[in-house]
Amino acid sequence: MWQVNYTGHVEPGGPAAVRALPELTITKLSVGPMDNNAYLLVCLRTNEALLIDAANDPERISDVIGHGPDRPALRTVVTTHQHGDHWQALGAVAGANGANTAAHPLDASVLPIPPDFLVEHGDTLKVGECDLEIIHLRGHTPGSIALLYRDPTGSPHLFTGDSLFPGGVGRTTNPEDFASLIGDVTERIFGVLPDETWVYPGHGDDTTLGAERPHLDEWRERGW
Repeated sequence: MWQVNYTGHVEPGGPAAVRALPELTITKLSVGPMDNNAYLLVCLRTNEALLIDAANDPERISDVIGHGPDRPALRTVVTTHQHGDHWQALGAVAGANGANTAAHPLDASVLPIPPDFLVEHGDTLKVGECDLEIIHLRGHTPGSIALLYRDPTGSPHLFTGDSLFPGGVGRTTNPEDFASLIGDVTERIFGVLPDETWVYPGHGDDTTLGAERPHLDEWRERGW
């Protein structure tokens, strides 16, 4: 069920990929017809878990969590933004696990169930004893967020939803939203995080800030 070595690439309907950090495991799974990434984070000290984007395929997400007595306890499901392809399994996964849900208030009203927690820029969510920082990235949607894990032993890990991908920022529908998103991504991500930061997007392959940083001016000039 797992890839042997983590590459950041998963196939729709294919096996999950697991990255083992000293304090946290990150499991990446592609779900649904739009190749959405769902990320299960598990604190190794407490065996408590947090899921980023219960996008689709609740049965496959449940299989990743596991069914035995030693499976992690899913405490929180975070939705990175309001678009429907990122929350098709939200009610099923949260309900089956008794998990709390979280989202930014500007996107909360669109979700199929009201969030238990509303998170703003600068807030922190817990995965067991590990902290995830909330970064508000305005533009793809009003309440899009990224989540940052600062590994105390290595590189930062950044889950960007649909706000940042290999090759550019997320889709926007007007110049004002693009200016907002490229500004937030430049200031709140590239301006404060190092090149070795690993980026986990809402669709497709992973990347690093170092791989994308040389193209910021190009993205700004092309306007998308």
